[in-house]
Amino acid sequence: MEAVRSQRKSSVSNGVVSTLPLYRSAPALEVRLEDFELYAMDRLRVLKGISDGLSRGKKPDEMEKLVLDLWKTNMRHQHSSEVVNKDIISHFVLRLVYCRTEELRKWFLSMETTLFRHRFRDEAPEIQRALMAEFDLPYKAVSNAEYESVKDKLNQVARTIGQPTTTDAIFYKVPFEVVPELVAGRRVFIQKGNAYIAMNQVVSLVITQFRSHLSKALVLTNRKWTSMIREQEKDRLAPIIEVLSTSYLGPDYSQPREHAEISLKDIDQIAKSSFPLCMRHLFEKLREDHHLKHGGRMQLGLFLKGVGLKLDDALAFWRAEFSRKVGAERFDKEYAYGIRHNYGKEGKRTDYTPYSCQKIISSAPGVGDHHGCPYRHFSEENLRAALTRMGVGNRALEDVIDRVRNRHYQLACTLTFEAVHSSSCDAGVNHPNQYYNESQRIFESQNISSNPQGTAASM
Repeated sequence: MEAVRSQRKSSVSNGVVSTLPLYRSAPALEVRLEDFELYAMDRLRVLKGISDGLSRGKKPDEMEKLVLDLWKTNMRHQHSSEVVNKDIISHFVLRLVYCRTEELRKWFLSMETTLFRHRFRDEAPEIQRALMAEFDLPYKAVSNAEYESVKDKLNQVARTIGQPTTTDAIFYKVPFEVVPELVAGRRVFIQKGNAYIAMNQVVSLVITQFRSHLSKALVLTNRKWTSMIREQEKDRLAPIIEVLSTSYLGPDYSQPREHAEISLKDIDQIAKSSFPLCMRHLFEKLREDHHLKHGGRMQLGLFLKGVGLKLDDALAFWRAEFSRKVGAERFDKEYAYGIRHNYGKEGKRTDYTPYSCQKIISSAPGVGDHHGCPYRHFSEENLRAALTRMGVGNRALEDVIDRVRNRHYQLACTLTFEAVHSSSCDAGVNHPNQYYNESQRIFESQNISSNPQGTAASM
């Protein structure tokens, strides 16, 4: 890959160079197609981790640690000289990915702004001042004479918000409307329409500019994507761009965890104890109607494969249900092939992977379908009833419904898991098979059987 040097030479102070780009313009460089996608996925892990942290209501200091840990874990490069390149490339790739709809733009803008905020706060003061200069902000530090005239008021505000008072602090005077979050939190002294902000608060000023620039850039990128890029790259980049926003970034669960295997005699009890709501609903509908449409068969069938249902048992399971509705002969002619195909025994012999939460949430079930994500596709009344049957108590139920109203479907599933199992799930639920595995681990660690024979899964 062609190297790109830091886009900034001005961020140097006392020999210290910042590695925080401002993403003003895309770098002119060639990127290998595999790096194009891999870099974007690494950054996406960071942004989705931030989203999960915000959704779970983490405190500011917890978010600070989370963001920096996510960055260090996911944005490394085997060649240290390429770290900044990876940062810049991944940002502009995801800008293409998330420019395409208003909903995507809103999410990306929020997550990138949060990421930039915490990275900026982690920089040394001299680097922060250099970055401010690069934004070309028309604000200068308050003179000594003016500082003396308002010093008492500034110290009073500092004491109120629990900040130390110093005699050598640097303050900037800016129109109060450019720092709305500081004004709303009563964290600044305001006089004659101007807010006096301390150097340790200047991140709010910078973030306002960063967010404004990125918001405009996303709209312009969308116009270029729609009018030119999508057609020009329809056979090369467009397929990657169009799937990245719904990419699942964890294990594929195509194989059950080691030594895990479920038997047909235990499957009903295990479904009740350890299936996530989406799979439990499909399982119950199959038992009730003795049939599922294609989307439901794929979603449930691949899940069962991933939790350890062997092919012969899968065929027996589906045949027992479908034969009651369509007859054994029709099942063997029309449905058995699809089951063997999912297990890689027919057609291209691909070892198909169970569906992730992201794929399930983005599906669009029609009339008579039962697949998809209940947290997204159920009415509130039906969702409440289903969660109550799972044993979710009233207080937890309201928390789940609140997350659903705010469209945090995976977090709603995570809260359901925690309520049902009386155990935390800090990583969050990202895959139905992950939900199942974590459930089984809890039962195993507590030596509690999830079936009458005491073998919830072969251990």
